[in-house]
Amino acid sequence: MGAVRTFMDHHYLHFNSREVVAAAKAYEAHLAAGGKMMVTLAGAMSTARIGRILARMIREDKVHAICCTGANLEEDIFNLLAANEYEIIADYRGLRAEDEKDLYDRGFNRVTDTCIPETIMRHLEDRLIDRWAKACADGERKMESEYLFDILDDPTLAQHYQIPASDSWMLAAKEKGIPVYAPGWEDSTTGNMFAAACWRGDVASHGCVKSGTEQMVHLMKWYLANNNAGAGKPSVGFFQIGGGIAGDFAICAVPTMIQDLEMEDCPFWGYFAQISDAVTSYGGYSGAVPNEKITWGKLEVDTPKFMIQSDATIVAPLIFAYLLND
Repeated sequence: MGAVRTFMDHHYLHFNSREVVAAAKAYEAHLAAGGKMMVTLAGAMSTARIGRILARMIREDKVHAICCTGANLEEDIFNLLAANEYEIIADYRGLRAEDEKDLYDRGFNRVTDTCIPETIMRHLEDRLIDRWAKACADGERKMESEYLFDILDDPTLAQHYQIPASDSWMLAAKEKGIPVYAPGWEDSTTGNMFAAACWRGDVASHGCVKSGTEQMVHLMKWYLANNNAGAGKPSVGFFQIGGGIAGDFAICAVPTMIQDLEMEDCPFWGYFAQISDAVTSYGGYSGAVPNEKITWGKLEVDTPKFMIQSDATIVAPLIFAYLLND
């Protein structure tokens, strides 16, 4: 048994830590029973280098689909191409407005303690605009993630890698052929680039990128193809990192099929766990307790449910390490 797993089993016995181990064990049991797992990424998990361990989870068939914000989609590739050019500011809480302006003037965008260089964004932009323009000319329509997969397929890109290819979860997703959904992609750097390219006429039509509702239809079909309902087998599980649109979009695939499409044989999600630092609140999604999801047709009464209130950059790698027997 791995050292991390042994440590957690020995020390994580009560309260929030017990919930961490319980969620990991239930995730493991779900996979052992033949279940598939959807993982959703909110916040800045790619900037936090979740790819180092998430890529391993994908390659070892412990993650079968991803739903993420546009920022997580692109920032995994920003890291891949420019990690050595990032600046880390340990005392980021002490930055003055003038310090922030200096970062801006030097071409950096700050995410907590991590400053991302504008140059890498422009490097990727040039490649994406060429790809989007070609798609318009050829009548192609794809999801945002699929265009980034095309960029990753370009043999001239590997010479620019600044971290091991094994640390990129997007590369792992491409290699394993798992779907990656990015609802609300327009709220991201590459989404803004796309809008600007359409404005300038560099890209002839917005239509080359599939809409969020088209992604929902794709997700519903993926869910039906990958659930193991019947004979006691589990339906697809749901592991949510953070809250927001990445989680709510994906989890709504089930109530859409049950309530809007009236599919009587569609099963609820077969497992649910969320890591969030949001406090339980009135009217909030990110802090809603799992049982609330029963009323929305997302979970069943006996669905294994876990709510871990903690920093996902700490807890998610621990759970993944547990599952990988590190």
